[in-house]
Order: sequence, then C-alpha cells, then structure tokens
Amino acid sequence: MEKRDLICVSCPIGCAITVELDDNGQVISVTGNTCKRGEIYGTQEFTAPKRVVTSLVRLTSGGVVSVKTDGLVLKTLIPEVLSEIGKLRLSAPLKIGDVAKENVAGSGVNLVVTEDIK
Repeated sequence: MEKRDLICVSCPIGCAITVELDDNGQVISVTGNTCKRGEIYGTQEFTAPKRVVTSLVRLTSGGVVSVKTDGLVLKTLIPEVLSEIGKLRLSAPLKIGDVAKENVAGSGVNLVVTEDIK
C-alpha cells in the first residue's frame, strides 16, 4: 500500500489531502479534504488527471489573443491541444467567450477566447 500527499486545487481552500493506493495503484481512500470536491480531485489525479489549458493564439492582423479550454482536458491530450492551438489564426473582432476551436484535439471541450479584441 502507498500513500501520496497532494494539495487539492478544486477550490481556494487548498486542502492538504492524502491519497491511499493499493498495490495495483487503485485509489482506496482520500483523506484531509473538507469537501466532496477534494475526494473527487484526489481520485481523479491518479485515475485520469485533467487540466484546463491556457495559451495564446496568433491574430491574422498581428499580435495574440489569450484562450483557454472551457473544460478539463486529459493531461495525455495536452500536447495535441497545444499543437492545434499553434496552428490557429484568428481574426478580430473577438469577444470573451467566442469559440476559437470546437472540440479541440478531440478532447470534448472547446477552446474559447478570454479577452475582447477590437
């Protein structure tokens, strides 16, 4: 049996949690969390870790615009997401929340603009 200590990033509290794994790497328990989100985060971090991806996309007129995924992306897909972002070119005007790319890298989440560009 193995124990791993993490800081939960699901909310601003940042609980110090301990995830206990069996000999096969399966999660047995999560302790130290003050809410259900901590248990979900601790389990997910060892079964299918996910992250929000933030980056910049080039504008056709020069410059860049900030973007992020509108949901969590499996860590294993992040290189593909970044590769697709690198190929994108957007044109102004853009508004916060505009979809820059649907279902980016087959992740099931969209890439959205996070700033207004006139």
